[in-house]
Amino acid sequence: MKKLTGALGMLVLLSACSVGPDFRTPASPRVDAYTSKNDAVPLVKRIELGKQIETDWWALFASKALNGVVRQVVNNNNDLVSARETLAQAEEAVKAESGSLLPQASLGAIAGRQKYGAALFGPANFSIPPFTYYELGPSVSWTPDFFGGEHRAVERQQALANYQAHEVDAMYVTLTGDTVAAALDMAAANAEIAALGKVIAEDKTIRQLVQSAYEAGSATKMDILSAQSQLNSDQAMLPSLKQRLSVSRHALSIFVGKAPANWVPPDFQLSDFTLPQALPVSLPSELVKKRPDILAAEANLHAASAVVGVATANLYPQLTLSANMMQEALTPAGIFSLTNNAWSLAAGLSAPIFNGGTLSAQKRGAEHAYQASLAQYRQTILVAFRQVADTLTSLAHDDEEIVTMTNAVSTASTVLDLSRASYQAGAIGLLQTQDAQRTEARAQLDMIRARHQHDLDCVRLFVALGGSPIKAQ
Repeated sequence: MKKLTGALGMLVLLSACSVGPDFRTPASPRVDAYTSKNDAVPLVKRIELGKQIETDWWALFASKALNGVVRQVVNNNNDLVSARETLAQAEEAVKAESGSLLPQASLGAIAGRQKYGAALFGPANFSIPPFTYYELGPSVSWTPDFFGGEHRAVERQQALANYQAHEVDAMYVTLTGDTVAAALDMAAANAEIAALGKVIAEDKTIRQLVQSAYEAGSATKMDILSAQSQLNSDQAMLPSLKQRLSVSRHALSIFVGKAPANWVPPDFQLSDFTLPQALPVSLPSELVKKRPDILAAEANLHAASAVVGVATANLYPQLTLSANMMQEALTPAGIFSLTNNAWSLAAGLSAPIFNGGTLSAQKRGAEHAYQASLAQYRQTILVAFRQVADTLTSLAHDDEEIVTMTNAVSTASTVLDLSRASYQAGAIGLLQTQDAQRTEARAQLDMIRARHQHDLDCVRLFVALGGSPIKAQ
């Protein structure tokens, strides 16, 4: 018995060996900054490089209404629920694959009727009449994993489960980003509709003034047509803004898992959102460890590495051990008699000798698949760096545009003040004053668009940085 136990122990130890490569995360590119010196933009004032976001990134917008909507999205979004269920399925697949490492036991029962032919017993004039037989008993089989093929298969399945976990994180980041972007779109649309309303009101006033001047003989028909054309042009912008507002509302409804007719989001305004002066931006080295799509690509690479191990193990022999203990009888009652006990022990060895090069080709194919996954992993990192660099430079250019638009609004406001003073002094007509008011309103509209673009680029930056980890909402 001790010898048998020792032999089994040795088999277990041997089965712990695994051929093929042991996976190690590839070295990340040595990158200290996201942008180069050629990107001559004032980034230092806008970011705090190396600082981590200490909360959910959307909380930086300081909007309780937004926080509430995002919370509903995280809890109720159907795409996120589907991704989580797919992750649960992948985790169960790991458990199922792990079961193949253990001996497999089953209980079998057979009831049959048998008739042997005369040729079975040769020329002797002897035959066995038809009979009914019964069998009942357990059987056990085990294929020791000497070369680690099954262990590599479990490793692959675990890597695929990790991949799916990172896909859930990626879905979470993308979904929260889309939610905040939709809320900002809604707020910007509301602001632009209000600003455009002022422009249209000024257009109508100017048209009326031109009409009065025409009737008084101080304006031409062309002046009336020009004023009407400007009114029509500005009014034509309003339906698209209203549609944009509706699209944003509908998107938010779907994100929270509701039909647009059954749920209406808060009426977001630009004044609801306030970002900090400086934005926290993690270092490139931290981005590689945090961003979900990079981690998913790493898990996919790990799975490809494990497949190489599986293909390598298939080149080696396999031993299968089996045993059964059966109760055999010709009557149902006799099946419980100890005298009818039968058993068997068997060991089977199979080794590939010739298969037309199939197994070697599968191993080489798995190695090529690993190299392809490695290239995809490296490309994913580079794309991540590019996206962060793009958003950082966009924010810098947004700052420049906001400065320019601020100056434009200030200038337009000054012109409007001077026009009003000149009108009160009788130096200019009302038409010129109204035109100055319209110019100032359009400058305000352009400022809204510039600030909205800045806020959207902030969202893109936080998403490009990997967002925030999933927390219980």
